[in-house]
Amino acid sequence: MALKVTMEQAIRAHKLVSTMESNNLFKDNKKAKMAWEDCLELYEDTIYQLNRSITTKNLNDRLTWQSASIANHQTCQNGFIDFNLNSHLNYFPSVMSNFSKLLSNSLSITKAVSMLEANQELRGRRRLLLSSSSSHGFPEWLSVSDRRLLQAATPPKADVLVAQDGSGSYKTITEGVAAAARIGGGRRVVVHVKAGVYRENVVIKKTVKNIMIVGDGIDATVVTGNGNAQDGSTTFRSATFGAAAHLYISIMTGKGQGHSDHSVFYRCSFKGYQDTLYVYAQRQFYRDCDVYGTVDFIFGDAVSVLQNCNIYVRRPMSNQQNTVTAQGRTDPNENTGIIIHNCRITAAGDMGSVKTFLGRPWQKYSRTVVMKSGLGGLINPAGWAPWSGSFALSTLYYGEYMNTGPGANTAGRVHWPGFHVIRDPSEAVKFSVGDFLAGGSWIPGSGVPFDAGL
Repeated sequence: MALKVTMEQAIRAHKLVSTMESNNLFKDNKKAKMAWEDCLELYEDTIYQLNRSITTKNLNDRLTWQSASIANHQTCQNGFIDFNLNSHLNYFPSVMSNFSKLLSNSLSITKAVSMLEANQELRGRRRLLLSSSSSHGFPEWLSVSDRRLLQAATPPKADVLVAQDGSGSYKTITEGVAAAARIGGGRRVVVHVKAGVYRENVVIKKTVKNIMIVGDGIDATVVTGNGNAQDGSTTFRSATFGAAAHLYISIMTGKGQGHSDHSVFYRCSFKGYQDTLYVYAQRQFYRDCDVYGTVDFIFGDAVSVLQNCNIYVRRPMSNQQNTVTAQGRTDPNENTGIIIHNCRITAAGDMGSVKTFLGRPWQKYSRTVVMKSGLGGLINPAGWAPWSGSFALSTLYYGEYMNTGPGANTAGRVHWPGFHVIRDPSEAVKFSVGDFLAGGSWIPGSGVPFDAGL
């Protein structure tokens, strides 16, 4: 019932926002209109997410999709904040405030029900995760055939071939993705993008199903673009490579944004400076990837795990300090967070005396956990940085568990109420691939010498 009421309000909010252009509110302000266009798309997606939340019986799916709806609502507002147009938010109808409360209340109900259900099976499942081992390393929703595709020594047979030199059917990735969408048929469609530098902004819409994009390797197949907030795009629109597709797999290199549910990024490289990898929303798994950046370069509000990845910190501009993460959870009942597991955080070059922190709280309930990772000496002894004054320091959840290296010493860490040095493995396992992502049997990757779960 709560979800149905929220859905009705979402439809109403979308209709009201869609009429705002006709009132000439953004007639002479290109940036305001761009932020408004984001809102239209975001509320349309929210209706989609709430609709499938109503129809599913899977409580983890529901938590994920309702959390994505909250991220959409916040991102609509962020578009105006990006351009220092906070006053334009006053034009939005008062229904938005009520809608925000309904989103939060319905999520709270789903979270309560899911906790009751989880308590019935918690002990047995935790024991399994702490003691068992496996060589799979992929989530349970990834089919056996998809696992074989990912583990194959040679690229899988392509349904669509993209080649910049004209040796394929298409010269751009955008054209190749469009061709893949037309194939359909319910099976995984493979797009092979041959080596080359593709100067385009690729956006894979959620209407595209079951797509796998395969490059010729890190630094061989490269996607590069120039969309960023500084050049006139909202953060939401700034991706060089953005994926909203369902059941999406990528093996490429570029600067990215993940908006898709059940997505796997395997052996990819994401190279940028500020805001490199936008883990926007829903469930995302990054395995054996390289991520380069400076300020808040892994950020967003997805249910995300980076496992066995290399995180390279670059030298920022002269007036900046580095922050690896900026997680964006706005509601305490969201199931979202950034988990860095069995990774390595090191300097990409000569860092000098630049301060580098593991993260800072972009939103009030920011959640980030770094587990069993190697932390280079570039990490500041405090570990974590504030966003603004005391904002979120008592409501965030930042955790560290069994990290190693010169930057892993927690003796000098911040004394915030929300910071935790995790010592109990039964607490740490909550953030494992098995527990945190979809509540299923996610297993650590092959070749990594630790047990399933942790």
